[in-house]
Amino acid sequence: MQLTGAQIVIECLKEQGVDTVFGYPGGAILNVYDELYQHREEIHHVLTSHEQGASHAADGYARSTGKVGVCFATSGPGATNLVTGIATAYMDSVPMVAITCNVGVSLLGKDSFQEIDIAGITTPITKHNFIVKDVGKLAETIRRAFRIAQKGRPGPVLVDIPKDVTANKAEFTPVSIEKEERCCESITEEALEQAVKMIRKSKKPYLFVGGGAVISGASKELLEFVEKVQAPVADSLMGKGAFDGNHRLYTGMLGMHGTKTSNYGVSECDLLIAVGVRFSDRVTGNARKFAPHGKILQFDIDPAEINKNIVTDAHIIGDIKEILLRLNQRVAQQDHGEWIQKIMDYKEKFPLKYQQEGLSGPCLVEEIYRQTKGDAILVTEVGQHQMWAAQFYKFKQPRTLITSGGLGTMGYGLGAAIGAQMANPGKRVINIAGDGCFRMNMNEIATAVRQKLPLIQVVVNNHVLGMVRQWQTLFYEQHYSATILNDSVDFVKLAEALGAEGIRATTKEEFSKAFAKALESKMPVVIDCIIGSDDKVWPMVAPGAAISEVFSEEDIKEEENNEQSV
Repeated sequence: MQLTGAQIVIECLKEQGVDTVFGYPGGAILNVYDELYQHREEIHHVLTSHEQGASHAADGYARSTGKVGVCFATSGPGATNLVTGIATAYMDSVPMVAITCNVGVSLLGKDSFQEIDIAGITTPITKHNFIVKDVGKLAETIRRAFRIAQKGRPGPVLVDIPKDVTANKAEFTPVSIEKEERCCESITEEALEQAVKMIRKSKKPYLFVGGGAVISGASKELLEFVEKVQAPVADSLMGKGAFDGNHRLYTGMLGMHGTKTSNYGVSECDLLIAVGVRFSDRVTGNARKFAPHGKILQFDIDPAEINKNIVTDAHIIGDIKEILLRLNQRVAQQDHGEWIQKIMDYKEKFPLKYQQEGLSGPCLVEEIYRQTKGDAILVTEVGQHQMWAAQFYKFKQPRTLITSGGLGTMGYGLGAAIGAQMANPGKRVINIAGDGCFRMNMNEIATAVRQKLPLIQVVVNNHVLGMVRQWQTLFYEQHYSATILNDSVDFVKLAEALGAEGIRATTKEEFSKAFAKALESKMPVVIDCIIGSDDKVWPMVAPGAAISEVFSEEDIKEEENNEQSV
């Protein structure tokens, strides 16, 4: 049958099972939006306040479900407003398809109104991108885009379509979309046997779990593997929920704001089993001093991550779930009671702590955990509040922490929370933001109101850019350059102006009541939580230091007292 390009776009989305798209219309993409209008009962369009919000919403939808998130934008500034969201998805391996439209084919390259080479701009931050100048190739291109976004290590793909291509007609034949197969062909018997030998020989093994375990849906296999190997488990920010945060062998996050237990343990282990991690600098600290006594055994789907930041002693390339399934069949039950006891002693000696007096980021997160019983999707922006959420909320399931890890995108959380809530209408979705982050995309509260989403927006308001101020305090002689936000912005009034409910909390009791009220609401609620400007995230590793040099507030005070007594 003969269909226009716009009709082909919509039919291809329906083939892929897409039920929700996020976007913002404009002149170049009007044909697609006109066709979308005809299918509004099948595909729900969420009009965001800004295209960046649309890209983050598609990202949050994808992270919370494992499905491909889809966003639309028009040409020129509409398309460029997607860039930060695409880069965010790329850094964290999120499957996304961004569909943009451009000026007509005859106008390309002539600096036409609202023309931009979005394919050229996004080449470094997509798995692949396309510009479709022939309507006859449109259907297969969109199908390829979805395959690429999902296959192997997921990521974003952009499809740019000139406006006249959306109007032209071509023959369209529907196809049945088959589920992508897991990547198993690179898993060799030799690599499996080598891994088994290293595990059998190890006396002090440690597991380090990252986002790859979440993406592959390997939680069940990971638990079996951990209990067979009998090793303590640390995770990265992106790995939260892959391994139950309440499990006795769980020791917390690794790296710059990781626990002392995890940092000391990894620094002392004789075998580090890295499961779906990319060894970010925020995890490794000084790479030359990372896990100095341990051999490195890495499992990852992407061969580019092997020996990139940390040199491995052995590795297995392939889907994490499949690797663990095969290893679980080969690894005999191990016993490392003495080693585990040492790590448990560390857990007891170095628990995560914070000042109990007054309202603070950690106590907010603990109260959220208490009232939700850990059964919520937690979304965060980037900064101190992000670290507190990762430290003090016990993630029991994968895909329940939605956050920008690799790019560290301020303004990410609210859009992502909208996407997660659209994808999970039966779940409570809470976005935790700093006041600096919230200012960047707070206009998306209007989107949440328009969609009647029961989102809870918690603003950890310290009137400063908290994480930057923490660095300025510790490493820049308290030169608070451009980090003080002590102005007249009223987030309660702002929430009300945008159609949401706004509540201010200045004490623990006020926050507890406010959050309980928000849980009962069927509309967005913004809770403005006033905390101290100098609250810090502890423990911490200084930039460039080894993770074994992790320090806490108590360590600083002890050092100062020692200096005074000399």
